[in-house]
Amino acid sequence: MTDGLNALVGEWSIGVPVAPDQPVMEGGHVTFEWLSEGSFLVQRWEIEFEQAPDGIAVIGPDESGERLCQYYFDTRGIARVYEMSLSDGVWKLRRDWPGFSQRFTGTFAADGNSVEGAWEKSTDGSTWEHDFDITYTKVEGEKPA
Repeated sequence: MTDGLNALVGEWSIGVPVAPDQPVMEGGHVTFEWLSEGSFLVQRWEIEFEQAPDGIAVIGPDESGERLCQYYFDTRGIARVYEMSLSDGVWKLRRDWPGFSQRFTGTFAADGNSVEGAWEKSTDGSTWEHDFDITYTKVEGEKPA
């Protein structure tokens, strides 16, 4: 189940557009590395934008062993659990929570060296609105697994 996560392993730069129709600005970095002989993937990120927190997440199977989850923690003291999938070049995260649901969809480039994605949010769990775009770019020297 976790084999597909190798596509994330390595160091990535993070970019976000500062305004609609503006070029993507580099704004931080994220690393993904295996913990415990490949059973969990640890994600650490630092963001240069004041409004975005730094954080850490642990990715691995849920209790049933049938689905992936991302256990998220950030510098604001926020902890969340997202359902996660990564298959056929598409990375998805989703969290359903009363008053504030979120979902992310990111698509890997054919060479595996970048991911173009967007976060959406919902206050009622059924009406979704765009939150922000994000681009991940593999740091030079890293190669997709």
